[in-house]
Order: sequence, then C-alpha cells, then structure tokens
Amino acid sequence: MTAAPNLVTLAQKTRTSARSLALEPIARRNEALESIANALLSHADEIVAANQADCAAAVEDQISSALYARLKLDRTKLNGAIAGVRDVVKLADPIGELQIHRELDTGLVMKRVSCPMGVLGVIFEARPDAVMQISSLAIKSGNGLILKGGKEAVRSCMALVKAIHAGLEAVGLDASLVQLLTTREETFELLKLDTYVDLIIPRGSNSFVQFVQNNTRIPVLGHADGICHLYVDKAADFVKAIPIVIDSKTQYPAACNAIETLLVHESIAATFLPQVAIALKECCVELRGDEATCKILSNATAATDEDWVTEYGELILSIRIIRNVDEAIEHITRYGSRHTEAIVTEDAQTAAQFLAEVDAAGVYQNCSTRFADGFRYGFGAEVGISTQKMPPRGPVGLEGLVTYKYQMVGNGHIAATYVGDQAKPFTHRDLD
Repeated sequence: MTAAPNLVTLAQKTRTSARSLALEPIARRNEALESIANALLSHADEIVAANQADCAAAVEDQISSALYARLKLDRTKLNGAIAGVRDVVKLADPIGELQIHRELDTGLVMKRVSCPMGVLGVIFEARPDAVMQISSLAIKSGNGLILKGGKEAVRSCMALVKAIHAGLEAVGLDASLVQLLTTREETFELLKLDTYVDLIIPRGSNSFVQFVQNNTRIPVLGHADGICHLYVDKAADFVKAIPIVIDSKTQYPAACNAIETLLVHESIAATFLPQVAIALKECCVELRGDEATCKILSNATAATDEDWVTEYGELILSIRIIRNVDEAIEHITRYGSRHTEAIVTEDAQTAAQFLAEVDAAGVYQNCSTRFADGFRYGFGAEVGISTQKMPPRGPVGLEGLVTYKYQMVGNGHIAATYVGDQAKPFTHRDLD
C-alpha cells in the first residue's frame, strides 16, 4: 500500500516533531498543555460558532439524534473539555517510568522503561470534543497525532486544531505535532501510512472498526459497539435501582456507556417494572419488551431479536425478564459488546458471581454504567474505550499511548559466557 505523496510528507513532519517532543522534559510538555488550554479559551467564540454551523448543517442533513448529541459543543461542554486538558497536566509523567530494573550478572544491568508510541492516527465520528481530549493525552505522552474527524464536524475540528496549533506555537513547539485530515479520501490514505503511523484508533461503529482493521497493516486499538446491560436482581434495593436505571439510560443516551437493555429478575418484575416504567416515561423513553414484559407494561411494544443487538444511542430501552443471574450472564455473553455491564443487588454472592463471570471491560455493582469514562476514572481524558481483550482495555488514557523498551548496559559481556557445560549462571537480581 502506498499513500499519496502529500500525506506522506505530512506524516513525516509529524513523526519528526514527535521524536523531538519525546525528548522534552515533563515540565515542557505540561507547559504546552497549559498553553493549549489558554488558546482554546481565547478561541472559544470561534469554536462555538463553528460548531453551531456544523449543527445547522447536520439538521439539514437530518442526521440521527444520537449523532447530533455527540456533535454539539456548546460553551459549557467546551469549558469542561478545557478543564480536562488542565486535568491532564496534573497526571504523572508516563514517559521514562522504570518498570523493571534487574541485574542479570555483575555489571550487566537491564531496565524496562516506558516510552511514547510515536505517531497516533485517530479516526472518529461527530465528536469534536475528542480533538481536545486526544490531543492533550498525545502531547502529555510525547506522541504526534493525525486526526480525522467526521465530515459533520469538520468546521468544529478545524477551529479546535487552529487553537491547539496556536497553543503549541506559543511555547515554541512545532504545530505539525497535531495534524487534521478533512476528506474521506485521506482516511484511506492514512491507513496506508504504516511506515510513519504506529497506532490507529478508530472511534465509531463496530462495522467501521472492522473495516479499519481489515484495511491496514498498522496496529489498531478497536472500540466496538456499546451494547450495555443493567441487570436488576431479585435482591435489588428499588430505591437504588430506579435512579441507576434512569441515569444509565437517560443521562446521556448517545454515549457508548448508556444501557440499551434492562434485565429484570422474574420474582420482582411485577412490582419493579411498573415503578421504573413511570420514571422512564417521565424521561420520554420508549420501551420495548419481551412477551413477559409486555404483559406487565401496556406501554411497551414487542421487542424483536434485532433489539437485543442494537445500540440505540437514543431514548429507547429494551427489557427482558429472566429467571436468575445465570440467565442474565448468558444473555450478556450472547448479546453484549464487552463494554460495560452492571448489576443492582444487595446479595454479595450474586454480585460476586456477576462481577467474576461477565466478560466486559467494566463490570459494576449498584452504580450507573455511565461511570465508564476516562475523566471519571481520574485519567484526565481518554482517547476512547477499548472493548478488545488485550490491554489497554476500557477507557484508554495515558497508559494506552505508551509502550516500553528494554535498555541493557554491560561491560564487555557476551552471551557465549552463559551457555555450554561451563555456563556461568545469571544472578537475576532485582535492583531498587
């Protein structure tokens, strides 16, 4: 695969700048983040205006309500994202961490030290706030960044990157550390840049992630669908359960950590479902249920097999009544996307079984699935949520953007000394 010459040149510049950034001390990288935060604040009017233009165009194009919710970047959301940039400043330096310090023999010492990935390629849909989150994490971790946002957010992304460039240049760093691609054709070209890009992070539908994985030789950090479940057990406290259901579904229904299916134990369904249905109706949630649910809730429409595998991203909730925790786990195993799953119960043994057996990046008890977020985890921000089994998994912060290298220092040591009949033994002594 050969990329277009102009994109190769862009990637080369980003890689060269990233190498320089990796050598900068943490104080310098933090200074850059503070400068970026200040630049975003001073460009706030321009950024909000650009987003309003994107939103107006999106309405004309009749994009889905879920996509529109992700696209919108008002002053409040912008200020929150700027605060997130400053939160990243407070985080520990992810570069140069001594992970292993071991003497192999006298005078032969090995270290494993964390280091930047190099250049990240991030492709995302209508989430302009992702530009700020990802850029701050990339700068902090000493990486270069090539961004490709969705066409519906192009004005917003351009305004944001303009401000980020101003922040970098204000402290004497190269603006090419953060690059923005704007066309669909460039997305395909980006996937060919295996010589210059070290990691691709796609943020979109499961089919889109699979497309990226199938069309690049660059390692991919995948984020698949967010089909999340909440199981209300027979030992649930309704006072806790109802607010958790409401928050998990309605606090931000377009988010990938919002629940799409509610599972309810059959022994409490007749009393719990009417109560939670009243609260959901007040939030304008459309209910779809299995046969048993529809017998209890007259306002629920019959769910189809498609509902169990659908990430609605809006105020729609499917409901299924199940016999026990084993059946809840079986349903989640079959239909879940390994994102975030939760149980509401006061039974410690049932909770322990659920937490141990459910295969997901996040498994919660007695709290909302909406906590699956890098900012809420104290990561400052996130580049996305990984639903793959290999680490990093779940909300990916700084630790997902660094790798490590082995450094060895000897004094004329050779491997032949340690093989054969007279082989000298290794000491393998860990050092402080």
